[in-house]
Amino acid sequence: MKTEDFYYDLPERLIAQHPLKDRSSSRLLLVDKKNGSMEDKHFYDIIDYLNKGDVLVLNDTKVMPARIFGHRKGKEESIEVLLLKQNEDDIWECLTKPGKKTKIDSEIIFSDRLSGKVVDLSDDGSRFIKFNYEGIFHEILDELGEMPLPPYIKEKLEDKDRYQTVYSKEEGSAAAPTAGLHFTKELLNEIKAKGVELAYITLHIGLGTFRPVKVEDVENHKMHSEFYIINKEAADKINKAKKNGNRVIAVGTTSVRTIESVAEDDGSIKEKSGWTDIFIYPGFKFRTIDALITNFHLPESTLLMLVSAFSSKELMFKAYSEAIKKEYRFFSFGDAMFIY
Repeated sequence: MKTEDFYYDLPERLIAQHPLKDRSSSRLLLVDKKNGSMEDKHFYDIIDYLNKGDVLVLNDTKVMPARIFGHRKGKEESIEVLLLKQNEDDIWECLTKPGKKTKIDSEIIFSDRLSGKVVDLSDDGSRFIKFNYEGIFHEILDELGEMPLPPYIKEKLEDKDRYQTVYSKEEGSAAAPTAGLHFTKELLNEIKAKGVELAYITLHIGLGTFRPVKVEDVENHKMHSEFYIINKEAADKINKAKKNGNRVIAVGTTSVRTIESVAEDDGSIKEKSGWTDIFIYPGFKFRTIDALITNFHLPESTLLMLVSAFSSKELMFKAYSEAIKKEYRFFSFGDAMFIY
């Protein structure tokens, strides 16, 4: 299986540059795995396709304002730092731009309350920066940081909250779980009133989101590890649904990866936390997830490989071709798909 097998051509005008005014008014492409049929709806119609006893699995991670700007001590040129993952002793794994300016022992000044020193480099080009600060780190980050929007979004985001889900809670992500951006609090309340259970899990999205697949053979790609938490309440809801023959529906690829990382052969899961580097591509055997709400993903990305594994590569490319023809909006602020 080649990485280039997952390439498709997308007109640039279809890359969504901003979120819609109403989250739930985005378009929704229904894709039936069994017969390959497709139907055009709006996201608020999702409630008509959810049944009493189903469980929606939602990733409640919260995006940090993880993009900060500074300069090297004694220099004037701007250095951009993207925080990806916190290690111990105030050391963070980061991406820096320009990377060649941030060698080991480089000191970066962000403000009179925050500075950092590059203490190590990784083989893939990321930097390990030890931060020094006065006060509470995340409060300083809230003051100085910007939302780490993907590079294909060129327009400035006026409202930081629009790159957060309405149920975001646990801060620690370098990117949003974008399938969840379509839900409003009102829609979630309507879904609950219908008898659908909501199971909240956490996966802090990190480096893998920003790294393209560079290997020729898909199987040789290595995912970076990301931290997850599944509490007892979420595990119990999912296990009850499996036992009763109801569906477990993942909201987003991050929810899929979290649940399938811990799934037993019978589809049950346990309360657990840890690190996962699971890589899902065609041939993967899904044990717990029965249906998937997801956005439209970049060509040759691990996310496109995951959704191709969940349906089939042939059906996914047929769906993407249909979405392009009907001018759906793509990527983070774009429209959604329900594969069931």
